[in-house]
Order: sequence, then C-alpha cells, then structure tokens
Amino acid sequence: MIEINNLAFSYKKKKQLFNHLNMQLSEGRIHGLLGKNGAGKTTLLKLISGLLFPNDGNIKTLGYVPSKRKPSMLQDIYFLFEEFTLPDFSIQKFKEVYSGFYPNFNENQFAEYLSEFEIHDNEKLNSLSYGQKKKVLIAFGIATNTRLLIMDEPTNGLDIPSKSQFRKIMAGAVDENKCVIISTHQVRDLDNLIDSITILNQQDIILSEPIEKITEKLCFKVLSHNEIEDKILFSENNLRGNWAVAENYKNEDSKLDIEMLFNACFSNKKRIQELFNHNNIS
Repeated sequence: MIEINNLAFSYKKKKQLFNHLNMQLSEGRIHGLLGKNGAGKTTLLKLISGLLFPNDGNIKTLGYVPSKRKPSMLQDIYFLFEEFTLPDFSIQKFKEVYSGFYPNFNENQFAEYLSEFEIHDNEKLNSLSYGQKKKVLIAFGIATNTRLLIMDEPTNGLDIPSKSQFRKIMAGAVDENKCVIISTHQVRDLDNLIDSITILNQQDIILSEPIEKITEKLCFKVLSHNEIEDKILFSENNLRGNWAVAENYKNEDSKLDIEMLFNACFSNKKRIQELFNHNNIS
C-alpha cells in the first residue's frame, strides 16, 4: 500500500528532517503514527500524499509516485488536516460539491455517520463549532471509501462522547483493501482502535510494528511496590504500584499501553531497536 525507501527531506535552510527513512504500511490496518513535537508526522503524511516532494529516495503510494499527483491516485486518498478552512456552505451543499471527486462516495454512509455524531445535513458549516466541523469532515472522509484515509489529529476538538463515537465509527470503517493512518499526540484516544504503531524519532523511525508483534516482544504490567521484574525497559510509579514495560521473555499475555510504549521507546531506544531488529535507526 505504502512503501518508503531511503527517504530524505528537509525544508529550505532548516535541519534535515528525514534521512534514509524506510517504512512500509499495509492495507487492512489502522496505523497509529506517533512522535514528539517536531518529529515530522504531518510532513511525512504530506509526502505520502504528494503535497510535499522528497529531496531524495522513493515513495510509492497505492502503486503511484505521489509527487506526480495523478487524478487516479488522488481520487483514492482522503486527507483530514488538523487545521482547515471550510466554505460557507450547508453540509448538504458541501456533499454535492465535493463528493464528485470520490467515485466510491456513499451518501447513505455519510448520512449514517452524521446521525451518529448528532449533526443535521441542513446546517451551515460556518455556524458549527470547530469540533462539529471536524465531525462533518470525519464523516465525509470515511464515506469517500478511499483506499487510503489519512487523519492528522482527528480527535482534537472532540469532546469525550464524540471521541467514543469516533472510535465506534472508525472500527467499522476498515476492510482488507483499505489503509488508515492516524497521526496524534492524544494516544489514549487510540486505545482499542489502532492495530499497528509507527513511532517517529528525529530523522528516522524507532518502531513500526503491528500490535500483535509488540505484545509478543514486550509485556505491559503493574508491579506491586515491593515486586521486582527483570528486563524492565520503562516504569512509572502510581498509587497502585509501578506501571512497567518489560521484555516478554516469559511469553506473558498483556494489553498494550500506547503511552507506556511511547515512553519506553524514548527512554530505552537502543534495546527496543534490538528487540525489533530496527537496525537502520541511528
């Protein structure tokens, strides 16, 4: 679905953002793209979709070179930006104008998602709050049924009930032919939703693996205050004891904690790379 080989990119007169970056993202998954501020998450999404061009290296998106911006590729990609400007249309008019760019757009799905979000399609976009506008764009984006759906910070501006609605809608939106990439800082919003995680570091990738492989190699657990665990990669104290990420040498079953994984990757990067054979990380 997406193949990146030896990608190099930098903005003019600025520090190199990516250098020899390699990654692959497959269809049939919801991929979580994580990283610290300034790590290049939004830039990488723009490179994948052809909004920015690499300085060096190769990208293939849906089998296309994205920088060529071919209509046959663009009609199969929907990109929800974190910041956006909308026309002074009703939601119904917005659908009429923009759905034609997406051959697989489904009006019934769009109406269903709007209903789930408790929004009426006769409302004017500019009369809506930021969070409501985002819900309209999320509903529209999923209803396009593009093979690649990219969302940059989709839960920003959503209240707690809306985040639950978002997870419910997204869980039913993916099939074996679609690839979804969600970039976010709000990792708790992705729990029980994503099934693959990519963590960006400066210029490269620390980890890019499906969740089943992560929980095969790592164990997430709570230790009592006097309990000792070997091969801990990261731990954090709380009232219940110590939340810990450890090497899973005992083959234990555990539930992934995305925030703990993120902290483990940055506090013990070298060992994480060794465990997952990410030997190209500098």
